Amino acid sequence: TEQSVAVAGGVIGGILLFVLIGIIAYLLWKKYCSLLSYEKLTSPVKTTNANAIFQDQLTSETQLKSTRSRSIPFIIPPTLHGRGWINLMNEEHVQEDSDPYMIPQSGPRSSFHSLAGAYVVGTINPELYKFPEDKSETDFPEGNIGRLWFSIEYEQESERLLISLIKVRKLQPPADSCSPFVKIYLLPDERSYLQSKTKRKTLNPQFDENFVFQVSSKMLLQRTLKFLVYHVDKQKKHHLLGQVTFPLKNETLTDDNKLVIWRDLEKEDLESPSEYGDIQFSLSYNDYLGRLTVMVLRARGLKLQEESHAVSVYVKVSLMNHNKFIKSKKTAAVLGCPNPVYNETFSFKADQTELDTASLSLSVLQSIKGEKTHILGRVVVGPFMYTRGKELEHWNEMISKPKELVKRWHALCHST
Repeated sequence: TEQSVAVAGGVIGGILLFVLIGIIAYLLWKKYCSLLSYEKLTSPVKTTNANAIFQDQLTSETQLKSTRSRSIPFIIPPTLHGRGWINLMNEEHVQEDSDPYMIPQSGPRSSFHSLAGAYVVGTINPELYKFPEDKSETDFPEGNIGRLWFSIEYEQESERLLISLIKVRKLQPPADSCSPFVKIYLLPDERSYLQSKTKRKTLNPQFDENFVFQVSSKMLLQRTLKFLVYHVDKQKKHHLLGQVTFPLKNETLTDDNKLVIWRDLEKEDLESPSEYGDIQFSLSYNDYLGRLTVMVLRARGLKLQEESHAVSVYVKVSLMNHNKFIKSKKTAAVLGCPNPVYNETFSFKADQTELDTASLSLSVLQSIKGEKTHILGRVVVGPFMYTRGKELEHWNEMISKPKELVKRWHALCHST
């Protein structure tokens, strides 16, 4: 019997425990369901038009936003604690007394400044965004004929001189329009040059072109850059507007040192007059006919031994090949004038293959009746084998522009 009583008591206790656990689970479930359920409206929503519903939604959203905005406090920065502030309707604050430290300056303060430096929101200070003025773009001296910008850099490993032709400004063309281009030489080598593209109808060409000269580091400081700025007219003729020479001997050129330089153009005739006078003539070569044409135009500043009407001055033009005389022609004589004008044209047969070994000699002679002819001066134009400087440039330009007359002044050299 005792065993049966114990069993019955255990069963009853188990039942009561199970019932208790069930009650607790039911209460927890009911509480959880009440959290997820929506609150039932006391009165049904009346169906209205769409505009009324939309207006109610806007009103409720506005009220919600205003409630949220009022719930965010306005915190005064620690640096401003202890100062006098008065309350406004919208719960913002403003300083009561006019502390000179807090008066906004004339112009905005940087956003990196402390809040103690008040500034007007929505304004900027233009002075903060100005670039330093480049006076090279505006400061042009009187009589300036143009200004050229370029940069140079030298690669030690590859032994290359890198040149960037940037721009030219304020050109003074011989006509209303201007179509400029630039030739670049690395002197003393005048046999070859690099040429930019032609910019059409502009006095301020922007080139932004890169060029490379191969030159050893040992020879670099002995070289000189030369820029010749030309204008091309409607007849395709080239007119020299100015030149820039830039010796490299005083420059420090390395891979990480790119120099940006500007120089004013100089006129070709700014050089001092020659000692024995000058002569002007044009050269032209017709590659189809194999004909070399020389037009003797004028001479100036001749040093005549005797200025009288009995003195006659003429020009003798000689074609040479390998320094051997081929043929010569001469102009008519002009009496007693140190600045004679000739305007005479002569032609010579010369095959294109001979232009590397041929040369022209122009001699100005003075003759007095009954006396020996005296040479006043002489100039030779031809290839690199015989000439340098302007004489070589004149010859090379003639070859590069077939059938065009290329006109230049040349200084006469003393010849015994």
